Amino acid sequence: MTAVTSDVVMDQLDRALTERATLIQLCMYAMDRARSAGVVERLSEGLSGIGVSALRPDGTRFDPAHHEAGGITPTDDPALDGVIAETEVLGFADRDRVLRAPVVTVYQLRQQ
Repeated sequence: MTAVTSDVVMDQLDRALTERATLIQLCMYAMDRARSAGVVERLSEGLSGIGVSALRPDGTRFDPAHHEAGGITPTDDPALDGVIAETEVLGFADRDRVLRAPVVTVYQLRQQ
């Protein structure tokens, strides 16, 4: 491969990766606003097919390194303290790289 051919191939690869990133962002935007469960499912399947997964960590322990707290839900159950009650805004990961952390509501033990 000549230097000129290599440069052309690298330019095409860079352009394709930039376009891929733009399309992923557009799909994330569309999923955030979709009113139809069928549309969300189809977008999710399409993203999954290219290695992008939706992050919905409901029921797991809150970890500020991986989740963004959007609110709290009081609980009287000590076992639920610090557990994610629900996902407010989906997060997304492109293979192992987080594109957007999920925004979650976390159970917090009610103060007595």
